[in-house]
Amino acid sequence: MTIEPNDRLKRARERVESPNATGQPLSRQELAELVNAWIRTHKDRRDDLNANYIGKLETGRIRWPQDPIRREAFRAVLGAATDADLGFQRPRRSRSTVADVDRQQFLRAAVGVTAGAAIARSSLADLLAPSERTPVPATIGMDHVCEVRVAASAFGSWDATYGGGLVREAVTAQLSHCAELLNARCSPAVRRDMLSAVGYLAHVTAFMAFDAYAHDDARRMFDFALLCAENAGDWHLRAKVLSSMARQAIWCGDADGGLTYTELALVRADRLTETEQAMLHTARARALAKLGRVEETAAAVGVADDAFSRSQPDNDPPWMAYYDAAQHAGDTGHALWDTAMHGHFRSEARRRLAAAVAGHDAGHARSRAISQIKLASLVMVTGDPAEAAALGTRALEWSGPIKSRRAADDLRDLRRLARDHDRENGVAELVHRIGGAVAR
Repeated sequence: MTIEPNDRLKRARERVESPNATGQPLSRQELAELVNAWIRTHKDRRDDLNANYIGKLETGRIRWPQDPIRREAFRAVLGAATDADLGFQRPRRSRSTVADVDRQQFLRAAVGVTAGAAIARSSLADLLAPSERTPVPATIGMDHVCEVRVAASAFGSWDATYGGGLVREAVTAQLSHCAELLNARCSPAVRRDMLSAVGYLAHVTAFMAFDAYAHDDARRMFDFALLCAENAGDWHLRAKVLSSMARQAIWCGDADGGLTYTELALVRADRLTETEQAMLHTARARALAKLGRVEETAAAVGVADDAFSRSQPDNDPPWMAYYDAAQHAGDTGHALWDTAMHGHFRSEARRRLAAAVAGHDAGHARSRAISQIKLASLVMVTGDPAEAAALGTRALEWSGPIKSRRAADDLRDLRRLARDHDRENGVAELVHRIGGAVAR
């Protein structure tokens, strides 16, 4: 195979003036040292590129630096927008190994099915890997802020409908790219708005991780979202992030930690809208219920109801649009569910959960399914098991396209509760169907 020199890289190097010799182009060794310095400064990592390595790149012996950080450093030092501008080319596979592989073999490899002639998984990963990253602009404006907000809103809508299981990795990659925008030049006003936008996207990504039980990932992303909100002085985003952090803590068995998060968010409740206050008092009620503090739970639900009765949606930030009457009924119903399972406020918990199910539309399919599962579980324990079986069957049907481990665990709880009534009409069938739908 003929080796072709990388003239683009050589010309890019020679366009940069040497810092050590006025009027002279950058030498190979100087380029190596500048790349090493950039990596050390921006990535907090040592590298040991030298003139010999630069020579291999320029002569074409190396066409594609495998390390993406090195490629990023070359672009930054030489002022290139893309890898292609520097002549970096990902090696192409021969037609005998890629182009002539039939469609069925490719699909088998994609789903991990072993086949003698199929592409190996590592080869498939190489095949699908991007040849170059989307460049981060040096200067940003409000148009970039709007793009991040639109992305966060779109991903949040997907999460509410299907759960985050299918697209979480893609959204995480998007967050990583958008976070780099915070290093770009911009006015103070744009920086503040970008911090809020990236924090909003980080919150969406964190909640997807929470829903997928990637709890450590979720905590790190929630922390980053909170940092963005606080640096932007965005009290509304701060309240939303702390509310979700509380929900995760409560779900993971740390109700006391969840209570702390809600009270931290309510420190300056005067800066929040009535809808946000309702959201936080509802989360507080859920924590109190898990702690067995029944009367305080009921009081917190009452405060949440009062705040929601004064809600003015036009005053809310965009991410609060989800918190409508159905969401409020569902969240307060979930709080009272814990008390109802121990004999307190059963009819009120049932009424609120039923209202949530009736009020949620298809765009909030996950919330509707989870409220229906909770309603079925409550009726299974405190009411007619046959009615509960019918409710559970509908919940199972709704849960089908939703990739939510929280919903799956709620179904497992329903199955456990139903086993005590498996002689009742329809209950044994429900137990069997749940068993087939969720892993044991």
